[in-house]
Amino acid sequence: MRGIQFTRFNPDENKKPPFQKLLDLFTQLLTYTSGDVSEALQWLTELDNEYNLTNQEYGIGDFIQELKDKGYIRENEESGAIEITSKAEQTIRKNALEEIFGKLKKSATGNHNVRKSGMGDELNAETRPFEFGDGVDQLDITASIRNAQINHGIDSFSISQDDLEVKETDFKTQTSTALMIDISHSMILYGEDRITPAKKVAMALAELITTRYPKDTLDIIVFGNDAWQIEIKDLPYLQVGPFHTNTVAGLELAMDLLRRRRNPNKQIFMITDGKPTCLKIGSQYYKNSFGLDRKILNRTLNLAAQCKKLKIPITTFMVATDPWLQKFVTEFTETNNGKAFFSGTDKLGQFLFRDFESGKRKFY
Repeated sequence: MRGIQFTRFNPDENKKPPFQKLLDLFTQLLTYTSGDVSEALQWLTELDNEYNLTNQEYGIGDFIQELKDKGYIRENEESGAIEITSKAEQTIRKNALEEIFGKLKKSATGNHNVRKSGMGDELNAETRPFEFGDGVDQLDITASIRNAQINHGIDSFSISQDDLEVKETDFKTQTSTALMIDISHSMILYGEDRITPAKKVAMALAELITTRYPKDTLDIIVFGNDAWQIEIKDLPYLQVGPFHTNTVAGLELAMDLLRRRRNPNKQIFMITDGKPTCLKIGSQYYKNSFGLDRKILNRTLNLAAQCKKLKIPITTFMVATDPWLQKFVTEFTETNNGKAFFSGTDKLGQFLFRDFESGKRKFY
């Protein structure tokens, strides 16, 4: 007779290997230090001294050597500085994806999921009668056999096309996304680090799209006094600068990049913590950090209206809670007919990923 045998749980048996445990922490520190390996290793050494992360058999020196042997870090031949490799950059993105999206899959369903059936690749609970052109891999074997038994009986069992049922799938449309990240100085002001969560979300979204939705496109834009495009590999090194917030420049660049994409479905995600405070007029910068400047605000709202005409929804993720800033975001969102989330840094990833996933299931 089969039974279940219970044994005392031994936490030591389920511990990660020392290298993997330190690697997880090291990649987190690299995100905070914007890819500075020396600073990350210094922090790791201090944490080891305080929390005894290593032991006599395996120390930080062993970890550094293993990082080199496994191709996570290398020494720059010209400068002699230690740098992370493309393998380490991808590991950081994967960890960010697991940290944000892994938790999200276990949490409650979001408020924006819209599912419609179609020729997709994600199974749902519904079935339908077999149609010409359906693949054999879509057959619901259990439901098909049940239909055959009902229609023909058990004694003279046979199965025909009319008995077959297939599993329904959710349609997932190809999408071009432009992700705008605010790198103005306010993203690290007031004792709150807002840029690190923004980087983590960007890295996780980039990893999700490149691995799960390879036909999608993602353009990443940073904006301060100006706006410019960065590559996925540049994300770990992203830093805040002594910049104002030129939202207009970011939107103009996003619209220009999306204009070149052939996908019919386009969207802009914007992560910011403040109001637009800067415009570039010719070669001169027009700046005003004191309240909402009508000249800057009108240009920003005009671009929101243009995106609406082009059917480019803008989803704004506001990582600040000031009521008057939320009022601006509300006006901006109404002009574009887009969405806004006043998320805070802790919920930023959940909001962005739920909105992205719901958009993948909309039928256009």
